[in-house]
Amino acid sequence: MEQDGTDPDERWLTAALHAAFLLLLGGAVTRLLTHGPVDGFRTAWVLALFLAFGALYLFGRLRTPGPRHGERPSVRHLVWLGSVLALWLALLALEPSATWCTMPLLFTGLHRLPVRLAVPLAAALVVLVVVSEVRVSTGEFNPNLVIAPVALGTVATAVLVHSRRQTTRQRLLIDDLVRARGELAATERHAGILAERQRLSAEIHDILAQSLSSQQMLLQAAQRHWHTAPDTAHAHVEAAAAASERALTEVRRFVRDLSPLDLAEGSLVQALRGLAEPDGAAGPAVEFRLDAPPGAPGPLPGTVEATLLRVTQQALANAREHAGADRVVVTLTCPDDEDRVTVDIADDGRGFDLRRQPPRGRSSGHRGQGLPAMRTRARQAGGELTVESAPEEGTVVTISVPGAENPGPETS
Repeated sequence: MEQDGTDPDERWLTAALHAAFLLLLGGAVTRLLTHGPVDGFRTAWVLALFLAFGALYLFGRLRTPGPRHGERPSVRHLVWLGSVLALWLALLALEPSATWCTMPLLFTGLHRLPVRLAVPLAAALVVLVVVSEVRVSTGEFNPNLVIAPVALGTVATAVLVHSRRQTTRQRLLIDDLVRARGELAATERHAGILAERQRLSAEIHDILAQSLSSQQMLLQAAQRHWHTAPDTAHAHVEAAAAASERALTEVRRFVRDLSPLDLAEGSLVQALRGLAEPDGAAGPAVEFRLDAPPGAPGPLPGTVEATLLRVTQQALANAREHAGADRVVVTLTCPDDEDRVTVDIADDGRGFDLRRQPPRGRSSGHRGQGLPAMRTRARQAGGELTVESAPEEGTVVTISVPGAENPGPETS
């Protein structure tokens, strides 16, 4: 289909019909001039009718185009078609060779008119041809004069009606495909929006919730020591201010390019090791371990490093706020081929029963926000996250992601 809405195959068919009409009209005129009656006046009138018939046919094809598929024919088009058929009937009564122009007229009517109009028109044309052939025949009756036009008309009608219906089915199918493609695009946009909202929610939770929780604990500690140990309280306030400044810087960085500040300032190893450094806040002691050959891991895709760092931060926040742990060990494991990179976060806290839903309350609300967010991050990076825990036996969170850039989130 071209930009103007016309089908190239349909234009070729129209051109072929015009060519066939001109050839058959030329054959009919030639027969009139070579085998017609000796009456010159009658021959001139018939010749004039042939020329008028041809001119009207071609003029109408140019000035009164037929309806498109699925549209009703205009009054002008029907008037033109009726005029052409009237001239053809006059020629058919005067000159038998006019029957040669039947097929182009038949195809013209069937190709453009609705089926409910085209089929009766085709039947009428075939009947007129049979009557004309029988009228001018001489000698014994020839059955082919009846059978041949009927057979040709039936075949032509069946082929063109089938073609029209196939075209209609194809157009309906194309409309369905276009509609389905639009619905799929809308669904994908909606899913993308939801995924982006979820990702931003996790980013904001990682940046703000963890920082505010740390600041709250520092300020609460400062409040407890405000009168008994002013120097300690002052140190806690300074640590809270530093954490607040760092969170503000992180938020600005997040708004600018959504990249973790720790990774912008160094490697993944440095960022994870930085999580193990004391920050003055109350909480478990954090130890970082690197299980990798010398020089590994090398530079990893930004999404991989960000996922590992954010999940580790969330797991440490859970261990500090909910587990009551005294010690947490963060282990970064990277094989020689760097096919997959794994981080284990193991704490010695109170743990929980994986088979039971956590009770409703403040802790469960934070934990419920953390674990689904971590699983979503791992899945979006093409990896997986597992949690091992039992009451009073601590918790181990393991995230494993491909070392190469993942083309997109996995489906589950």
